[in-house]
Amino acid sequence: MRLLLVRHGQTPANVEYLLDTAVPGPGLTELGARQAAALPEALADEDVEALYASTLVRTQYTAAPLAAARGLDVVVRDGLREISAGDLEALRGDAEHGELYLRTAFAWAAGEADLRMPGGESGAEFLARYDAVVAEVAASGAGTVVLVSHGAAIRTWAAARAHNVDVSFAAEHRLANTGVVVLEGSPTDGWKALSWAGAAVGPAGEGGPAGRPVEGVRG
Repeated sequence: MRLLLVRHGQTPANVEYLLDTAVPGPGLTELGARQAAALPEALADEDVEALYASTLVRTQYTAAPLAAARGLDVVVRDGLREISAGDLEALRGDAEHGELYLRTAFAWAAGEADLRMPGGESGAEFLARYDAVVAEVAASGAGTVVLVSHGAAIRTWAAARAHNVDVSFAAEHRLANTGVVVLEGSPTDGWKALSWAGAAVGPAGEGGPAGRPVEGVRG
């Protein structure tokens, strides 16, 4: 099956580079709403059969224009929410703690799933909840599915589960708001990343020009 992992549109927290992972979270900025509105055209060539979003409202707002354009319901699943920042949530705006957050998440993808985010979930818990939604999607029989999720969650899960995406690649390639990671495969056979924000992903996670990225900003 074809799996499209889409990061949500821009939020006020993104503008200020804040850790904001709690449910329900903020909505979209004006730019974020425009990014969401651009998704139907950006994914016009994709035969999307199902559409999922997390319990954080920013993903549901991002999915809404695509749902309306394709006549699909948005299936909301908690497993797709952002990696919980735990104790780091209250320390927002601190670059040191933001780096600790990402280092911990990428350590999970590198195999240290027993590590726990300070005051938050472990890698095993995060991967289990995300895997459960992907397994549900695969069992549905849909050929192409969009999962609207979150930057750290997408990068961490892709690095852990796609055989041609390693931690170095995921760490070096931030995913802009409404950026898309396209994968092909199944929970049984494994996953291969085909493109990352519009650039092809090679066997060793090497990028090259391909497709077109969805308009967005970093953060």
